[in-house]
Amino acid sequence: MSIDIKTKEEIEIMREGGEILAKIMKELGKMVRPGITTKELDRVSETLIFKLGGKCSFKGHQNFPACLCVSINEEVVHSVPSDRILQEGDIVSLDLGIFYKGFHTDMAVTLPVGRPGIVVEEASRLIHITKEALDRGIKEVKPGNTFSDIGNAVQKYVESQGFNVVRELCGHGIGKELHEEPQISNYGERHTGPEIKEGMVFCIEPMVMAGNWKLKKSNDGFGYETEDGSLSAHFEHTIAVTKKGYLVLTELK
Repeated sequence: MSIDIKTKEEIEIMREGGEILAKIMKELGKMVRPGITTKELDRVSETLIFKLGGKCSFKGHQNFPACLCVSINEEVVHSVPSDRILQEGDIVSLDLGIFYKGFHTDMAVTLPVGRPGIVVEEASRLIHITKEALDRGIKEVKPGNTFSDIGNAVQKYVESQGFNVVRELCGHGIGKELHEEPQISNYGERHTGPEIKEGMVFCIEPMVMAGNWKLKKSNDGFGYETEDGSLSAHFEHTIAVTKKGYLVLTELK
């Protein structure tokens, strides 16, 4: 397995792209409300990407027909935007990638729909724990650790809270290609697998289910959803490895 090492100049370009992506995601987050269609969120994402000098990473990738992946409730990832309307009490995952100056960045957030407190307690807790799992995974990023240290930190925390991590999908390296080596699982044994080195750039993305970890393909042919119909949440950041630790390239300011 060959894991690409980026130069400082390349990481700086990716940091610029990540900043643009985070700004777009912040704007999309403000639009999440009951009554809006997932297709409208996609339309705005594409408009903003072009306005800010980027291109859609996902559109056309493996024939995906949109810029934005919008997954609701039991949908885990990769759902195609449609005329489906967000309802009060839903939770929605937004997953977006941009291609900027020759490099991709990728991020995801899960948000409640509607008035504070309207989302059931389990859903709110699921969102909080998935975000915390991402933070715990990121803290394992430093030269000398292994990629399984990330997965182990995510898995241990999520399972300690009574939830499960997805097994069939994973995080990934990123750069000139949207998906590069290595694959980064959300589970694993510590100190196994490839070593993390300065200059690597990759996406950590916990996908967490309230029920069983098994998936099934969605009817749209692209998305995945929980086999048992339980709720799912998803958070993702693009991370660069520095000499002593990490830099989050898609930090929401």
